Formats: sequence, structure tokens, C-alpha cells
Amino acid sequence: MAISLKSLSKPVARPIIATIVGEGGIGKTTLASVFAHPTAFIRTEDGTQSLAGRDDIALFPVAKTSDQVLEAIATLRGNDHPFKTVVIDSVTQLNTIIEHEIVAADGKAQSINQAAGGYGAGYSAAAERHRQIREAMGDLSEAKGMHAIFIAHSDVETIDLPDQDPYQRYTIRMHKKSVAHYSDNVDLVAYIKLKTFVRGDSERKKAISTGERIITCYPIANHISKNRFGISVDLPFELGSNPFSPYIPQLNQTPTEPEQATEGETS
Repeated sequence: MAISLKSLSKPVARPIIATIVGEGGIGKTTLASVFAHPTAFIRTEDGTQSLAGRDDIALFPVAKTSDQVLEAIATLRGNDHPFKTVVIDSVTQLNTIIEHEIVAADGKAQSINQAAGGYGAGYSAAAERHRQIREAMGDLSEAKGMHAIFIAHSDVETIDLPDQDPYQRYTIRMHKKSVAHYSDNVDLVAYIKLKTFVRGDSERKKAISTGERIITCYPIANHISKNRFGISVDLPFELGSNPFSPYIPQLNQTPTEPEQATEGETS
């Protein structure tokens, strides 16, 4: 059956899907909590102590399996609720859970390297599970008009390209086959870091920081970062504020429920 030209549509603003990356304690959870209220957290680790006392935050029980993460997503997808944002905190710990499940399902494997027959098959199986969760979050976002946020811990990897010398960059702490689901197929990858200065001579250098945090979310060689909103500068990050609001109109609007909303319903 041929595709009709009547099926073409114009680009429209929609809820955003974002990944927030950084070291532990840098403010990832706090940043995720200020996108649009109220916010539901699907937890794989208990990292929400900084949100204590917030009436606009609701926490699912800490998930112990990847099925429980999918069940939480399905609960939000299948029920009426007031939440405007959903957060998975964190996909790094979720990856640990997934890899443990894959190894446990293989009676002979002692590690993810050996699982599913080895030769990278275990990592491929983990990536497939991450794909399922990423797609479930995307379906939830579209159906309920919710912003979807993934929190990830950072790591360092070496990039060895054929046309230049090897160099290192910050990335998400999981196998590269799984990283793609949270870096390629999202609207925003934001890396939070301390603003740091290096002082001293060539033999005795010292990193100094005032505690000021900045967010890099545009393409740069030493970060896995990007955005689809034209942001091309580092953003200052002050706890309690959303530095993306001036750039992303969706964050200043009330998300809608395209499939579910009816007269008198709270979205």
C-alpha cells in the first residue's frame, strides 16, 4: 500500500526525552526533578535523599529487576495520574541489574563476557533489554504527554578514530552497545561537572574548584553530549532552577495527553 502525501505532517513541539550524566553527588537527581511537576521517579537505586520533603515528587519502590522497571512504566502508561515527568534513576544501576539477570540465566557463565555464548553476545542481550525499556519510556511519553528523563553515572572511554590520534572522553558507564539507547535516541544529553581550574607548573599541577557547576549539552570532543534545541554554550546550574527553560519552550508549558485526555480529566 502506497504512502499518501496526506499523511505528511509539520514538526510540532512534544515532551522531551533526555539523559543527564555526571559523577555521583553532582546534582543529577535534583536537576531531573525540576523539569515539570509533579514528577514520578522509577528507582533502581535509592539516590533521592536530596528530594526529601518535596510534595511534588513521588517514588516507586526501588526496583530489583528490569521487569519491575517495565511494570512501573506500564503502571504510569495504563492509569490516570497528575505526573508531568518520569525519571529512571539510574540507568547505570539498571544496567548492573540487567547484566546480572543475563549471567544468572546462563548456567555456565561466570560473567557478562561469557554469557549467551560469549563473543559479545551478553552485551548484545543487555543492549536489547535497554532498547525495550527505552521504547517503553518513549511510548509512555507520547501517550501521556510526559517528559522522560534518564539519569546515568559517568565514565571515561578512549576514542580511537582512523583519522586522528586516540583521545579520551566522558561517557555513560555501561557497554557502548547499550549507551546508544540513551545518547543517540534522545533529545538532550546533558553532562554536569564542576567548573575546574588547573594551577601550578608542569610538574606540580592542582585542580581547583569553587563548587560552581556547569552543564555541557552540545557536541564536544571530550563529552558524550548533545541537544536538539540550539544550545551551544555551557549552562550554569544552580540547585532548584531549570537551566534549560529559556531554550526549551515545552518546559514552560503544561504537557497534554494526546491519547487519553477527556473533558474534566486531570493530565
